[in-house]
Amino acid sequence: MKRLALLLLVLVTLSGCAAIPTNTQPKPIGSKDSKASNTPAAPEPLQNIDPFTLVRDFIEATSNPDNNYAAARAFMTPDASRKWDTKNPTIIETAFSTVPTSQAPQDKTQTVLLQGKYVGRLGSDNAFVPQLGDFQKPVKVERNSENQWRISEPPAGIYMPQNLFNTTYRRITLYFYNPEFTVLVPDPRYVVIPPATSIPTRVTELLIAGPGDAVRDTLVSALGPDADKFSDTRESDDGALEVNLTNVGKDLTPEKRKQIVAQVVKSYLGVTSSRVRVLVDGQQILPDQRDYRPSDVSATAGEALLALNANLQGMIVADGSVRSLTDGAPIKGPAGTGAYSVASAAQSLDGSRLAVVSRSGGGMRLRVGELEQELSEVDLTATTLSRPTWQLSSGPKEPGTEVWTAVDGTSVTRVTRSDNGSWTAKGVNITDIVPFGSISELRLSRDGTRAALVIAGKLYIASVVRNNQDVALRSPRQLQPSILGSAVQSIDWLSQDVLVVSSSLPSWPVTKVYTDGYRMDRYSQSNLNVPVGSVAAAPARQVQVVDPSGLWSASDITDVWRSSGIRVPMGALVFYPG
Repeated sequence: MKRLALLLLVLVTLSGCAAIPTNTQPKPIGSKDSKASNTPAAPEPLQNIDPFTLVRDFIEATSNPDNNYAAARAFMTPDASRKWDTKNPTIIETAFSTVPTSQAPQDKTQTVLLQGKYVGRLGSDNAFVPQLGDFQKPVKVERNSENQWRISEPPAGIYMPQNLFNTTYRRITLYFYNPEFTVLVPDPRYVVIPPATSIPTRVTELLIAGPGDAVRDTLVSALGPDADKFSDTRESDDGALEVNLTNVGKDLTPEKRKQIVAQVVKSYLGVTSSRVRVLVDGQQILPDQRDYRPSDVSATAGEALLALNANLQGMIVADGSVRSLTDGAPIKGPAGTGAYSVASAAQSLDGSRLAVVSRSGGGMRLRVGELEQELSEVDLTATTLSRPTWQLSSGPKEPGTEVWTAVDGTSVTRVTRSDNGSWTAKGVNITDIVPFGSISELRLSRDGTRAALVIAGKLYIASVVRNNQDVALRSPRQLQPSILGSAVQSIDWLSQDVLVVSSSLPSWPVTKVYTDGYRMDRYSQSNLNVPVGSVAAAPARQVQVVDPSGLWSASDITDVWRSSGIRVPMGALVFYPG
């Protein structure tokens, strides 16, 4: 009998050991496969709560996307739960209201008004889209068989308060190429924070899907149109993050493989600190290197093309002349002597060329040419011209060959250099922008793919779309309308996806605004007076501003603004190359 019991004990032990895997593939925390299939149902709402609290608690519960928003569905009738659309959320201000309607409440049914202000929404591409205005949504509730109120007709889609969106979603930055494949450009998106999803796998899926809606005609992907995941993105046994792709394209050249690697590695910059291993059908994509860090792909990413020469310290336009920001001395040549009566100016990214707007006979003229030399007058007559802005050049040390300006506030012109050295004005299609009003400022991003504009004092951003010789500004959207309103004075690019904005608002004199419009950071208000009429920003440079009292600089949003030793008059303009 003892032998039989011992034999049974051994068999049970062996069968238990057989259930333990001995050779498993590593899986990222929060991956889809790691979800438990027996997750308990969401808890029921509190007993006997009133309809208004029910709707408020329902809105709060939408911050939990686990199990297809089970926590929010618990507040609904079964029929309403089946019909509820849970596509990407509409983001509303944190303070919202649930109030009664004018209709008298019934014993078994009632309608509650959900009221608040829009912040924006997530598009189908997971990009943030700003949205302005108030909303009022009726929410019908009814008593169930247990005499408890439940939502029978919820609002279409998810309405998520901003504070809960901030804790539920994370901003990630994908990268795609400009049409010339010379520089990588950021394309921000938002993904649900684990455990609801695996962020690395979601990044790969979004990267494969291509550029977002607003830049779909502006940016291109190194991945082929049929690209897909070969397997989920996960951490390997040796700690590298493996991005395993398939169908990335046929007859891949070494250069194209490098572009794929650079695009993938840069897109994981804010997601992982691990080495990134790019695989195609399970095999490393390049034979000479297995794993990559961001510094390994800087050349293919075109970072040198965007970097400003350390010797280019910026310039000032004051009293009709162009001066050095280093010491305030006039630059050499007629632009520095005051011969052109300069109203505004821009220096090419490489520093070798200058474009100036000069006052002439009651109007404005554009002059372009080599720095410190005579500048050619462009055949472009206007009453007003906005501060010029240079298009990205074709190489790190190549002079700029295209400069843009807004003409009389109603059109945009790009002036290009021909092979014989002449400069010719060509129109830019701004049909999508014309309805918004008069353009006072226009700044091209230093990668040349976006334009920031001040239109009727409001801040807008648009995508630069090139189709052979036709160039257009598309997908315009207003940024931070509820705060900045129509008080914007001047703008410049701090980085590829961040603007510095000056205004006439005492509480918001200088701000940092992200190009998707979701985030805004305020610089210190110390020492500044409004309106802050000019701002200059660039990567690895101090932000420079001109207010009614003079020229000021700061390195970060927490810095106290420091006064410059250079004296400048009211109306002076400060600028960096670009």
